[in-house]
Amino acid sequence: MLGSMGRVQRGPATDVVASLREALDAASSIAALTGAGVSAESGIPTFRGADGLWRQYSAEKLATPEAFERDPQLVWEWYDWRRTLIRKAQPNPGHVALAELEERKTSQGGAFTLVTQNVDSLHDRAGSRKIVKLHGDIWLVRCVTCGRVERNDQVPLASLPPHCRCGALQRPEVVWFGEALPSLAWERAMEASCRAQVFLVIGTSARVYPAAGLAQVARQAGARVAVVNPEPTELEGLADWALRGPSGEILPRLL
Repeated sequence: MLGSMGRVQRGPATDVVASLREALDAASSIAALTGAGVSAESGIPTFRGADGLWRQYSAEKLATPEAFERDPQLVWEWYDWRRTLIRKAQPNPGHVALAELEERKTSQGGAFTLVTQNVDSLHDRAGSRKIVKLHGDIWLVRCVTCGRVERNDQVPLASLPPHCRCGALQRPEVVWFGEALPSLAWERAMEASCRAQVFLVIGTSARVYPAAGLAQVARQAGARVAVVNPEPTELEGLADWALRGPSGEILPRLL
């Protein structure tokens, strides 16, 4: 399925960037979906590939309820390592560009919603405000017994594994493999996708569902879709624009 322009405009060429910039300027409602590639540009390892390994473990072996039940100490050691890496990382120009795009659009009376699969809060630190975190926040912890959620910014953590004031174990407030997305976050993401006139897909392989399906939801509701990624993705078949390259290089050019 091709975009409404009759053909996909590909590449980071000046005319493609200018075309998308014009569409963003004209749109009264924009939604963006970001993935691990955006954070990778800040030096945060992704789940997939060699850099996703920790010791001899893959993320798929650690980010599960079963792994936490079996060995919460090991799981928290991994998260403590990830939190330390994230604390050292800084938002990159892609993060900053999205925050600036939100500021520009909302100051003009328009709408902008950032839907992210990332849990590192780099979007927050870059200045984005209207964020839907589909996979949670690594800086939040939840008690497995009383359900209390609180923020914990300690790096490294004072105790492993951390415990709630009620005495029970705490877990990271993130979505693990095999768990459902938070219903409220998903509803907000769907609403933003349905009302968007331009939908941006940035730094994601578009293989993780249901998040990847948001672009299709937006498309069916009438949005024009832009994909920004170094490599081809499965969503380019429904995109109006496909810009190949790092988001930290391309997104600032859209402003």
